[in-house]
Formats: sequence, C-alpha cells, structure tokens
Amino acid sequence: MSIRFTAKARRGLAVVVTVAGLTLGAAGCGGGGDDDKKPEATATTSQERGSDPSAQENEETEPLAELKGPNGLRLRITSVERDTGGFVTVNGDLRNESDKVLNLPAQLSGNETEVIRNGRSLGGATLVDSKGRKRYYVLRDTDGRPLTTTGITSIKSGVGVPVFMQFPAPPSDTVEVSLQLPMFASGTIQISG
Repeated sequence: MSIRFTAKARRGLAVVVTVAGLTLGAAGCGGGGDDDKKPEATATTSQERGSDPSAQENEETEPLAELKGPNGLRLRITSVERDTGGFVTVNGDLRNESDKVLNLPAQLSGNETEVIRNGRSLGGATLVDSKGRKRYYVLRDTDGRPLTTTGITSIKSGVGVPVFMQFPAPPSDTVEVSLQLPMFASGTIQISG
C-alpha cells in the first residue's frame, strides 16, 4: 500500500507536524508553572535569611575560647567538632581590634617549607592533647596545601574574618585539647560530636 500526497497536502502536513512539535516541545520544556515557582522559593529563602539574626547572634554568643594575638589580633573559637571522617574542625573569627589595618604575621603559616610554599595560612596551628601526650598539626591535602583558611594577608580595623582549621582527630575519649597558634596565647577548647 502506497500513500501519495499532493504538493499542497505535503505542505499542510509539514505545517501540522511542525506546530504539533513546537507545542509538545514547549510543554516538555516546562517553561511555565514549575520554573516560575523555583525563583520565588529562592527569593523567599533569601528573604528569610535576610531577616534571620543568626549572623548577628554569632557575634553576640559566648565563644568557646579566645586567643589574644599580637597588635590587637584576637581569635574567637566558635565551634570545635569531631567529624566521622577522622578529623576535628575548629571554626572561629579572626578579628582586628586595633585602630589600624594589620598585616598578618607570616609566623601564622608555621615553619614547614611545604606549607609556606602554598602562601599565607593558619597552617602553624596545632592541637595539643595533654592526656594522650600528642600534638596534632593542621592537615594537608595531597599537594601540601594546609586544610585551613588561606590567603588572608591583612585585616582592616574592627573587622573579623571567619576562619577554620582541620586536624586529625584525637582518640574519641579525648574531649579537651589546647589550641596553639604562633604568636597567640594558647586556649583550652572542648571537642563536640
């Protein structure tokens, strides 16, 4: 069985197929309903975060420890958590309490050649487990970069910068350690988690 179309019929069929394809294509793209809702949800989330005072609360909450450094630098420790991956993450806020811009001392990076080669960091930080008589250094990735905040060279007066440091985890029964950072007073902190 053979179907023959006249030239006029073929053009008409092509138009119907094209229009049908465009209609199906437009319906399949989801150009309506759902995509319009996603930006609203994002905007709502942003608005909720904007009104959320959690950022302000972090400034007002009592730190777990404060380490005083040179020339008005202060490190406020806000959390110390043991992770299932076998490491401890220390989070905090490095603040300039002086009345001038402060350049961070190079000593904060520590004295290991591999760490220094990767730029400014808090790679000189250590955790000391007095009970287990061990010192834990900041972890490094496979390229020797310290797993800590990097690239801070200076801090403006009155400004705080969020920082983190990751260390190998002490044994699970060790909950109290001392955090040491070159040129800063040491501080005792509790590990949670």
